[in-house]
Amino acid sequence: MEDQSHALDSVNRTIVCFAETIYRTNGVWEGPNPLSPIVPIFVFQLPLCIFAARVVYLLLKRFNMPSFIGELIGGILIGPTFFGKILPSYYKWYFPAYAFIVIEPMAHFALIYYAFIMGLRMDILTIRRTATRAVGIAISGTIIPFLLGMSFFFMISNGERISGCIFWGFALCVSGYSSLAQITEKQSLMHTEIGKLAIASSHISELISWGLLTIGLAIANTEAGFFVATIASGLYACLCLYAVRPALVWIIRHTAAGQGYSEFYLCSILSGMALSGVITDAIGTHPMIGAFVFGLIVPDEVLQSTLVERTEDFIMEIMMPAFFAVCGLRTNLASLTTNNVSWMVVAVVIILLVITKIISALFASFFTNLAAKEAAAVGILTNTKSILALIILEIAQEHGALSTQEYSMMVVSIIIMTVIVPPLTMVYHPVDNVEPYKRRTIEKSKPDEELRVLACIYDMRNVPSIINLLEASNASQKSPISVFALHLVELIGRATAMVIVHTTRKAGTKHLTQSEAQTEQIISAFDNYELRCNGVMVQTLTARSAFSSMDEDICGVAKSRRAAFIILPFHRQQAHDGEMEDINPSIRNVNENVLSSTPCSVGILIDRRMPDSFEFPRRVAVLFFGGPDDREALAYAWRMSEHENVTLKVVKLVPAKPIAPSDPMDFMGADNSTVTVPIDAEKEKVLDDECINKFNIDTVNDNSVVFQELVLNDEEETIRTIKGMDGNHDLFIVGRGRGAISPLTAGLADWCDCPELGPIGDLFATSEFSSSFSVLVMQQYVKSADGKEESELASESFARPESEQHQWRPSNATSEDVFGSFDSKERKFSHES
Repeated sequence: MEDQSHALDSVNRTIVCFAETIYRTNGVWEGPNPLSPIVPIFVFQLPLCIFAARVVYLLLKRFNMPSFIGELIGGILIGPTFFGKILPSYYKWYFPAYAFIVIEPMAHFALIYYAFIMGLRMDILTIRRTATRAVGIAISGTIIPFLLGMSFFFMISNGERISGCIFWGFALCVSGYSSLAQITEKQSLMHTEIGKLAIASSHISELISWGLLTIGLAIANTEAGFFVATIASGLYACLCLYAVRPALVWIIRHTAAGQGYSEFYLCSILSGMALSGVITDAIGTHPMIGAFVFGLIVPDEVLQSTLVERTEDFIMEIMMPAFFAVCGLRTNLASLTTNNVSWMVVAVVIILLVITKIISALFASFFTNLAAKEAAAVGILTNTKSILALIILEIAQEHGALSTQEYSMMVVSIIIMTVIVPPLTMVYHPVDNVEPYKRRTIEKSKPDEELRVLACIYDMRNVPSIINLLEASNASQKSPISVFALHLVELIGRATAMVIVHTTRKAGTKHLTQSEAQTEQIISAFDNYELRCNGVMVQTLTARSAFSSMDEDICGVAKSRRAAFIILPFHRQQAHDGEMEDINPSIRNVNENVLSSTPCSVGILIDRRMPDSFEFPRRVAVLFFGGPDDREALAYAWRMSEHENVTLKVVKLVPAKPIAPSDPMDFMGADNSTVTVPIDAEKEKVLDDECINKFNIDTVNDNSVVFQELVLNDEEETIRTIKGMDGNHDLFIVGRGRGAISPLTAGLADWCDCPELGPIGDLFATSEFSSSFSVLVMQQYVKSADGKEESELASESFARPESEQHQWRPSNATSEDVFGSFDSKERKFSHES
């Protein structure tokens, strides 16, 4: 009887027969259908998948959708839901059942390399420094969606595939870190507290999801021994971390520097990745897990970026569309209402699946001191999914854990979860500060209030000169200084664009990358500065981004910290032979972009001192020609003059000839990045005279302050006068020159090599000086006045997207409205209009 039953079961099975022809040698002459062999049909299918994915992605790109959503929808369009319904005969011709034996292995091949790329991009050290609040949200966003997903599964399941509930729960736990980073960057949420919190929690959630995927693969492949397979995979990951990674570090350390990585070296790494995939497949999970672990342990950032650069385009643009096509072929929207399930039930289940992350974030708000509105915003952002969720579902459906109905419902839910995020972030745009941002200049700050300074640092060479400048700025308990040290790191390797706030520093951390080691040194240097100086508070941050967008990070941090002054390092530094050499030309573009979109005053610091000089400047000189930038320079030097060990000399340079009408902005060039300011020469002269008179009255009894007025004829005398001061001062503070209509600088402006410094700053940046000193070129913040108070304008700017905040508009306001008025009763400029 048993043999008969087995025979009947064999007869009742559906068997698909096809010719095992790999490719046709004689074209159409051997048969009517040249696409029947498996290689030609795949070669035909792949361009169709790529075309559908790219077309849908381009249509959705303007709505700031993640790229995988367009590719997934493109895969669904060429599947049985649309293409199979509209043109069924052609669909069976293009996508016959036997073609799955090629397209599906190719999809899994793409997944292996995708996992490797994701491992290269993921930074575990960043996760270790994540704030406790983000960890709590990530844990809540894993446990609650998993439990809810398992519960919702039984609302439509007939109970035949109980293991499917686990995969539903796993898929709901995923938060797409890379997809969320794209959305927050395009929606200008990267620098908001809500955006940072969502990104940090999604980073942790994605790492947890890879662990859940490992468990899911073990369940799907070896239901009886999944526990052993999971433990073995964990042990293999530990082996890679503590044995293979140190071996790679040793090999890289003994590789000749400056030669790059050869093709043999890169192929060896890829071969090691393949071997790692074979090991995890033999363990009982999937080659994808081995590839991901191997990508995680690659230690060198340059090697990471090289591997990503060589493999990403081919995998993501050519091979991954095959995976999305497989997802689309497995999806059938017509199956949503099968098994006596109504559309009402389907809609309710999808809505419940969509809000699981929001529910988990609201639950986390009870123990993370997060407001309900902010928690809902974090839940909406972390609801963004990624390819990882599709991988979990595709593997579950392939192994029979999910039916077509259950699979299709979850795919639809993933699309809805991700698609609603950009529109909702446009309706609810969380901001860092709604409090009026008033103190944007040093000139308008009061003597008894905090001065907030953003110090930008590229490497350790910038640290001594910036700390020396800050130390001379006279911090005290009465007039404290808050310093935000921003370490700017170029985006390479596995790093993702983000801003990290360093709250604590763990000494003795091993396996640090070069940028992380520099960050540790910067933190240590500024901690020592905070300890030895009274009235100083320091917070260190790291911003990782490309040089093309680094200015947005600087301006975003300055706004969020409400800084009054930004210090930028110059892109050149004096070498031991006295020549000014380029450190990184990209820094110049960053400085120019910051000057054109800054939310506060800016100073470019030119370091002409020796790199090992740790003495703060004691002899300070100001060259005053007039204009808002020079008044800002005088205001900063005025603050320094109150330091007991600082002497100040102010030299006012006055032209002997009458001033001819001219455009004071000519030297800067007329381009879109130029910040134009309305200039009224008479008003500016009155403000300059009032500033100088007030300075003289206030410092008349101060023996450490010297004021000198020189009458000069032309720019040649100006150059001789400046060169005559060579060797007598440690720091020169000059204005950039906007609003200074002077024949003493007109000729210099025509020969500016660095227009971002202005004519006088550009002169100091040349190699014609023999002594060692520093130069600070100041640009005063000027609001885009349109008849509103500065505080009102600032308040409104925080409610707009950041891209709009950076747009400067021409103004018809008077110079008094733009630059403020002088109050004779106060030591500094008043902020009242």
